[in-house]
Formats: sequence, C-alpha cells, structure tokens
Amino acid sequence: MADELVHIAVDRGVATITLDSPHNRNALSRQLRGELRDHLTKAIDDDDVRVIVLDHTGSVFCSGMDLKEAAGTNAGAQGVTEFPQILDQIRTSPKPVVAKLAGPARAGGVGIVAAADIAVAATTATFAFTEVRIGVVPAVISVTVLPRLAPRAAHELFLTGETFDATRAVTIGLINSAVAPESLDAEVNRYTDMLILGGPVALAATKALLRTEPRDFPTMLELSAKFFASEEGQEGIAAFAQKRKPNWIP
Repeated sequence: MADELVHIAVDRGVATITLDSPHNRNALSRQLRGELRDHLTKAIDDDDVRVIVLDHTGSVFCSGMDLKEAAGTNAGAQGVTEFPQILDQIRTSPKPVVAKLAGPARAGGVGIVAAADIAVAATTATFAFTEVRIGVVPAVISVTVLPRLAPRAAHELFLTGETFDATRAVTIGLINSAVAPESLDAEVNRYTDMLILGGPVALAATKALLRTEPRDFPTMLELSAKFFASEEGQEGIAAFAQKRKPNWIP
C-alpha cells in the first residue's frame, strides 16, 4: 500500500490537513487529490471540528496538477473533473478554512489558496499562474481566484504567468496576511483563535451569505431575525449579558 500523502490531526477544535508529498512539490496527483477530498469530508462531518487549516510539509505548498499524470490527450481528464469538487468543498465548507503557506503555490495550488476563507503566507512564499506557459488555460481555478483578485492584476498575472511575492498577493487580494517565516504559526493561530469564538451555525450561515448574490433587504432581514431568535443566537446574547463565554467556545 502506498504511503499516505495527506494527513489530518484534530486539536482543540482545529483540524489540520497536511499535504505531505514533498518529493513532487505537493503536486495534485491522483492519490493526493483523493486523500485530500476524503480528509476534507472527514473534517467537515466531524462535530468536534470548528476550523480547518490546510498546511504542508516540504518547501512548496502546492505546485498544481501533477504533470507527469497529465501526459496524453485523455490523461488529465480525471483531474480536470475531480479538482473542482475539492475547490468546492473548501469554498462551501460550513467551517472556516485557513490556508497556511510556508512556501510557493502555483496554478491549482493558488486555486486552493483562493478557495480558503483566510490565507496566510510567509513573506518568502511566491505565487504564479503558470498555465499559459505550458499551453493550457487557468479555467477551473478562475472560479475561486477571480472573485479575490483586483481585475487589472488578474489580467496581468493570468496572461503573463509572472511570479509574484506574498506582499503583492496581499495587495491584490489573494491572501490576507504575509508575515516573516518565524511568525507564520503565530499568525495562523491568531486567526483560528478568533474563528473559534464564532457560533458554528452562525459561521456556516455567514459563509453562505458571503457567496449569495444578489442580496436584498427583505431576505437579509428574515435571515437576521431567524438568527436572533435561534438557540445559538439567544445563547450568545445571554452570554454577553452575563459576561461569560457562550457554550460553543471550548
């Protein structure tokens, strides 16, 4: 049996899913895609998990699709049809997803970063949409990436394939924070600590709200009233009044 390429560990409500295929720069091979999909499902279905962190071993977060498996006119079909499911799992997860990058992301790897709710990178990390340079199109990842990027930057970087650093990635909206490598763990923990403070049902509904277009006042008023009257909402209001933690905080 092949060694596992993706691992999951749960600690105090945080599920850390780690890409562990450094020999091919954590490329999205068939095995890695399958294990990533399975571990995402496990984390989403686990009531004890409140936040999901996507981590990696080795010097590269994810180099994109495994091009060794994409040789031949039909060889890439499975990845092309399967990878959107992974991006959608991340994007629509009812639990917040944080991407943690100690190293570069390329192509499909950048798609994963964009699908996450929050992305934190070391200042040494770099990014690139390399698809056009090998004669393919960044079509699938455009679904998660384009809503993040400033339009001018999207045109420039999709068309040129130029490599850019984490500081620019913050400026154009791809990631939330770029910190010194030695501060990466602390910055990710800062975000996960804040996310755990939110009510789990409210967080899931807020994620859905962020994907809703268009929004209108009658619908939003109905949603707001529903949560004010909900069990979770009433617990949060009572906890605030009584100066205690709500019951969803570990």
